[in-house]
Amino acid sequence: MPAASATVTARHTYIVCYDIANDKRLRRVFQMCKNHGTHLQFSVFECDLNPRELVEFQRELKSHIKHDEDQVIFISLGPAAGRGDRVISAMGLPYSRFDAPCYVV
Repeated sequence: MPAASATVTARHTYIVCYDIANDKRLRRVFQMCKNHGTHLQFSVFECDLNPRELVEFQRELKSHIKHDEDQVIFISLGPAAGRGDRVISAMGLPYSRFDAPCYVV
């Protein structure tokens, strides 16, 4: 009898972008995204998620956004493993990694 092999769930990389109409919801969505990924630009994050994490993240966001005013977009870049180094280029102002939180006034 063959040994049971552990099922490994592949992580995929997603670009998560949002447009939130209310400042309080915006701060909440920002924090949720920050908990799941790397902050690239104001309302843009890169998140490496397995299928379970993706569903949980989307469920969490769904309960905090107003569906007739807000929008969150997930762009799948495919499997996180084997893709090579992340390369980000910019036009205009140079890309710089966000280490500080985003504040809405």
